[in-house]
Amino acid sequence: MSKEIKLRALTGDRPTGKLHLGHFVGSLQNRLVLQDTHEQYVMIADVQGLSANAQDPQKIKDNIYEVALDYLAVGLDPQKTTIFVQSMIPEIAELTIYFLNLVTVSRLGQNPTVKTEMKEKGFDTSVPAGFYMHPINQAADILAFQARVVPAGEDQSPMIEQTNEIVEKFNRLYGPVFEKVSMLASHTPRLMGIDGKAKMSKSLGNAIYLSDSKHDIEKKVMEMYTDPEHIKATDPGHVEGNVVFSYLDVFDPRHEEVAALKEQYRTGGLGDVTIKKRLIEVLETIIAPIREKRETYAKDPAQVMRMLEEGTKRAREVAAQTMAQVKNAIGINYFS
Repeated sequence: MSKEIKLRALTGDRPTGKLHLGHFVGSLQNRLVLQDTHEQYVMIADVQGLSANAQDPQKIKDNIYEVALDYLAVGLDPQKTTIFVQSMIPEIAELTIYFLNLVTVSRLGQNPTVKTEMKEKGFDTSVPAGFYMHPINQAADILAFQARVVPAGEDQSPMIEQTNEIVEKFNRLYGPVFEKVSMLASHTPRLMGIDGKAKMSKSLGNAIYLSDSKHDIEKKVMEMYTDPEHIKATDPGHVEGNVVFSYLDVFDPRHEEVAALKEQYRTGGLGDVTIKKRLIEVLETIIAPIREKRETYAKDPAQVMRMLEEGTKRAREVAAQTMAQVKNAIGINYFS
C-alpha cells in the first residue's frame, strides 16, 4: 500500500520574547493537532523579528532559543514537526524578491494587520521597509514549503488573502507552481492582555507567559482588570470586559460553575479576590506541566540547538526544491 500523502502546514513566531497564553490558545494548540494529521513546518521568524529590532539583534538571537524551549515544552515533537530558523533558509529571501514584483505598494498599504502593528510600535511614517513588506515575506515563508494550511489567529486572515493573490498572479504569469492556502483559525476569541486594554502582547507587557512561575501567575492575575465600580463584594458587577471572567471562559473547563459565578457577580455577593484565586488555580494547572518540561529541556541547551539545526537542514532541502520549480517557471534557471 502507498503511504498516505499529508498536506503541508506552516506557521511560526517572531523571536522577540518568550511565548504566552495568547500564543497557546491562538496557534500552539492547533499545531499539536496538526503534527499528527499534516506534514508540519514551524518557523522561528527571526528575519521578521529583526525588521522591528534591527538595532538590537542580540534580543532576537537570545529569543530563538527561548522560543524553541517553549515549542518543546508545549509538546511539539521534532520527529513529527520540522522546527527551523527562517534566516538560515536563503531561498525564502530569494522568493520574497520575486514576489515583490507581483504586489503594488498601494496594495501593501491596505493590509489592516500591518497598519495595526505599525500603530502599536509607533512607526507612523518611519516604518522600516522590511516591516512594511511582512505580508510578502510571509507569503514566501508559506509558499517556499508549498504549504496548504496555516494555523493562525483571525487577525492573520489578510496575510492569507495576500498570499493567495500572489499564488493567482504567479500561476497566471508563469504557470501552475503553487496552490491556494487555507487558514486554520482558532475558535478561541483573541485573548486580551491582563490590563484589559488590548490583545495579549510581548511588546505591551501585558502577558502571562508559558514559562511564568506560580508566583508570577499569582501576581499578574491579582493585577487583572475587572470592574472598577465593583468595589465591595456585595456590589453588583459587570462581567463584560472583565478580564478574569474572559480568561475563565477560555481556560476553565467547569463551564456551568463559571456561568453561576457570573450570575452571582452580576447580582452582588462575589468578590474579585475569589474569582482571581480560582483563575490562578486554573492557569497553574495548565502552565505548571509546560514550565516543568521547559526546565528539563533547558538543562541541555546544546541538544535544543541541535534540534533546530537538524530541522533547518531538512527545511532547506524542501525550500530548494520549490526554488528550482520557481526558477524553471520564470525561465531564469540559466545553467541547469
